[in-house]
Amino acid sequence: MRLFQRANGVEDIQQTRLQSSPDNKDKEQSANHLKVSSLPPSKWKVSRQDGDTAIAVFQTSREAYEPHDPAEEKRLIRKIDFIIIPYLAVCYAFFYIDKTTLSYAAIFGIREDLHLKGTDYSWLSSMFYFGFLVWAFPTNFLLQKLPIGKYLGFNIFLWGILLIAQAGATNFATLAVLRALSGAAEACSDPSFMLITCMWYTRREQPVRIGLWYTANGFGIALGGLLGYAIGHIRGSLPSWKYEFIIIGCLCSAWGIILFLFLPDSPVTAPMLNKRERRIAVERLRENQTGIENKHLKMYQVIEAIKDLKTWLFFLIATVHNSPNGGISNFGTIIIKGFGFSTLATTLMQVPYGVLIALFILSCVYLNDYFCNRLKRNTRCWFILFYLTPNIAGAFGLRYVPLDQHVVRLWCYYLTGPYNAAFVLVLSLAIGNTAGHTKKVVTNAFLFLGYCAGNIAGPFFFKAEQSPTYPLGMWSMIFCHLAEVVLVIAFALILSRENKRRDRMREGGQAQLDIDETAFGDLTDRENPNFRYVY
Repeated sequence: MRLFQRANGVEDIQQTRLQSSPDNKDKEQSANHLKVSSLPPSKWKVSRQDGDTAIAVFQTSREAYEPHDPAEEKRLIRKIDFIIIPYLAVCYAFFYIDKTTLSYAAIFGIREDLHLKGTDYSWLSSMFYFGFLVWAFPTNFLLQKLPIGKYLGFNIFLWGILLIAQAGATNFATLAVLRALSGAAEACSDPSFMLITCMWYTRREQPVRIGLWYTANGFGIALGGLLGYAIGHIRGSLPSWKYEFIIIGCLCSAWGIILFLFLPDSPVTAPMLNKRERRIAVERLRENQTGIENKHLKMYQVIEAIKDLKTWLFFLIATVHNSPNGGISNFGTIIIKGFGFSTLATTLMQVPYGVLIALFILSCVYLNDYFCNRLKRNTRCWFILFYLTPNIAGAFGLRYVPLDQHVVRLWCYYLTGPYNAAFVLVLSLAIGNTAGHTKKVVTNAFLFLGYCAGNIAGPFFFKAEQSPTYPLGMWSMIFCHLAEVVLVIAFALILSRENKRRDRMREGGQAQLDIDETAFGDLTDRENPNFRYVY
């Protein structure tokens, strides 16, 4: 971590990067770029080999920044919100509906029609995440290489096709393969949303924007319940669970085409912004010190990500956070039906659950933003802990409240929703604390490896013979939430200590680089002395 000991500024970083690069090509690119970025902004000569794509918007300018006033920036932010957030929100709603189609199919008779026995249903729930797991690293590297909007749109179109194909499954094996392929197609979703948010918004704005598109998770649950209720009334030649797959699959594919055509790939190339707006969109991200995008894979950043303790903490936090999700998202309808509701009533009971999740998410991100701004302190980890508390209480309630107390048990089930709000802030920690585009890609991949591991393991704690109370499943949720509390506290303490060490270095007079020299240098958070962590 002690990379900045000599007084030579950029040259010192350059030597560090040359020593850590595993091949000559990396060395040459790093040297070329850092010599360029050490020049005053007005003297920049852009190196496309190594620099961030952001500097391309200044290539023909006499000045390497775009002066603007706060009112103009505010108008631009509203325009960006309109361009980006609706696309991601609708996409995320479909993302969640897609994952829960199996849950609705379960109460519409798929288990009986496909003769699922024992742990077959749990395996089908987990097969989705096996596909996600296998394709996590390749899809993240493809996100770096390919236009992100086009790649995301193509994958969403593919989700829908695979979902439609699941309606034709006649046995466990066929459905398991299709579930795994669906998981692989969806592996790009969350990582691409995180990269897009990082490209367009400042670190302070990121939690709220993640919250806005992640809120669609809750609305997806509510919409899924309404769709399930409507589909349950279809009296056609096919079983109801087949219509579930076909209708939602068609909607997903249609949305994929829309995204492919209209979602911009980057603020540098966004066709709906004029030249000045693109320059301001880039300029205002200078303070992030995380850059926007770099299309070249840098092995030294891959190695640094693997060696970074933060990467492994994100993996562990994602694992314990999503193990409860793997259980509750696939067995939620079965748990509710166990309260004595009919099949159609069970689908409607998911609507208030989804609305409550949306409200939890919005309250979390806006309260965090308010207190962070008012107190001028990092508050994200503390709000994660605060919004995990209802989940622990809800899991205890589902374990110990008597079965005849249907209303109380239903509210305990609803209290298992706020973990979604906590995960929004976990995602904001990942993109806010990682710089260097290749390092961001690798860190995101590790986080979603943990996401997959948790979702794979979660359903197996819900034993078929323990339905509908699932005592082992409830204890697994309690354990995971408590483990996450410990990990989040450790994460906050580690980053706080590192920020203080960097502040002491600055106060001690050690050489520092101007913020303009490091903003778009595609430096990692370890390389960049101006970088400060958020927690």
